[in-house]
Amino acid sequence: MGTRFLLALCLVLLVLGFEVQGAQLPQQDEPPSPALLTQVQESLSSYWESAKAAAQKLYEKTYLPAVDEKLRDLYSKSTAAMSTYTGIFTDQVLSVLKGEE
Repeated sequence: MGTRFLLALCLVLLVLGFEVQGAQLPQQDEPPSPALLTQVQESLSSYWESAKAAAQKLYEKTYLPAVDEKLRDLYSKSTAAMSTYTGIFTDQVLSVLKGEE
């Protein structure tokens, strides 16, 4: 990383630190609001839940048993082939490292 980047990052963090310290002034008539981190977390959680619900609805809407069965079969065949080729590759690496005896 460049020196300019680190300097800019330090300045941004310094400004944000002063902003956070200045935001902690007590307010008289308003109830305390939740922390910014809590608000961000709740917002991201709600976005995630809505995206998950939309994906689930889309999956249920377009679910086809024949396609699901084909995908499961394709997955099982491809994992079997990968385990075979991984075994062959491992044997080749070990024979190269061990050398001919």
